[in-house]
Amino acid sequence: MKICVHQDANTANAAATDCLADWLTHPSTHNVMVAGGNTPLELYRRIAERRLRLSHLNVFALDEYVGVPLDEPRNCANLLRRSVVEAWGIPSAQFFAVSSLAQDARASVREHERRIANAGGLDVIVLGLGQNGHLGFNEPGSAADSDGRVLDLAPSSIKANRKWFGGQYAPAQGATVGLKTILAARHVLVMAYGPHKAVAVREMIQGSRSASCPASFLQNHPDTQVFVDKAAAAQLERHHGNK
Repeated sequence: MKICVHQDANTANAAATDCLADWLTHPSTHNVMVAGGNTPLELYRRIAERRLRLSHLNVFALDEYVGVPLDEPRNCANLLRRSVVEAWGIPSAQFFAVSSLAQDARASVREHERRIANAGGLDVIVLGLGQNGHLGFNEPGSAADSDGRVLDLAPSSIKANRKWFGGQYAPAQGATVGLKTILAARHVLVMAYGPHKAVAVREMIQGSRSASCPASFLQNHPDTQVFVDKAAAAQLERHHGNK
């Protein structure tokens, strides 16, 4: 795990863009997984701005809110379709998402995992870090070998969901790719900005490897690049790779 602490989110995003652009354009990269939510949107915009040749990539959504309409613009599938697939010039047939409908989500995420395995696994994954240390919707308590599934969300996640949907929805369940698939990705990029992420950043990097902070399982990953601003790094015992 390589930790890069930057002065602010702007400089962190610039460095993360350089890293991700290198990974995406490497000849060995075919399968890419992307996270929804606020944190990575600026990264996706900067990648689109570079007009890289990415039309050969398969793009997989990391997770999805359960109980939100399929046509809701803020669900993960639609957000990623706009900010990644269309913005990066990926053919729509090469984008794979999980259903947000409660009756379909479980079967959908299992099929999603099968499709990833059949494609040869993930080459690159972009992750945000949850305030409680979750990756995707793999909440605290998730095992390192967990599979794709639907699970109940922690109160902090439900609160964040309510804010994300402007109070219109507050999903209490999420469908997510399991930690087993996430940890098997060849290259992992994690972003965390702001003081509200400081505890999670500390536990991910300097805490014990345990299910109490699912992101801590990345400590032994062979190529994880973590981009944080000074506010998110405030509780680290020492800064790594300061910029």
